[in-house]
Amino acid sequence: MFGDKRLEDFYFESIYHIYSHVSGKELIFRESKNYTFFLDKIKFYICPIADIFAYCLMPNHFHLLIAFKKKEIIFENLNISITEFDDKKSHQFLMKPFSNLLNSYAKAYNKVYTRKGALFMDYIKRTKIEDEKYLLNVLNYIHNNPVNHGFVNQLEEWKYCSYLSYLDIKKSSSLERSFIMSFFDGTSDFIEFHKKGSDLLL
Repeated sequence: MFGDKRLEDFYFESIYHIYSHVSGKELIFRESKNYTFFLDKIKFYICPIADIFAYCLMPNHFHLLIAFKKKEIIFENLNISITEFDDKKSHQFLMKPFSNLLNSYAKAYNKVYTRKGALFMDYIKRTKIEDEKYLLNVLNYIHNNPVNHGFVNQLEEWKYCSYLSYLDIKKSSSLERSFIMSFFDGTSDFIEFHKKGSDLLL
C-alpha cells in the first residue's frame, strides 16, 4: 500500500511544498495584523532550519515552498550540539519547528479572539519536490492562489504573498530568491511565467 504523498517525511537539504488549513469553517487570518504576526512567527521558527522560496497566506489556509538547510548549518543556527544526533529522528526534529509555529500562533489567536480549541488541522500536509518542473509548478500555484480563489484579479493585488517580493528583487527580504530566479531570465520572464497559471491539483 502506498503512503500518502502529502505526508512525506522531512529530510535535510530537501525541498517541500507545505500547506495547512483551518480546522472547521473559521478563519486563520481575520485581519491584517494576523498575517503580519504569522509571518513573524515563520521567521522565528522556520528560517533557522529552512530557506523559504515562496509563501502565500489566505484567510483559511497557507502555503510554503521551502528547502531545509544542511544539518550542520541548522545545528549551528540553533546552537545545538550535533555529535549525539540520531539521523533516524530527522523528520521529528524538522517537524518540531512547524508544530511550534502553529501552536504558538493558535495560542495567541485564541487569546486575542477569546476562542478555545484547535485552530489548524491535526497535521501539516507536505510533498517532497524532486524535479525542476514540479518545483516551478508549485511556485506558480502558490503565487496564483489568491487569484484562483477569487480574492483578487491580479497577483500583485494580494499583499500576503511572496510574489510581490520577487517584483522588487533589489529590496532586502528574508526569502531566498536567488535560487528561484536562477530559472528565469529576469523579472519580466518571471511575470510572464505566472500569467500561464498552474495545473497543480492538491
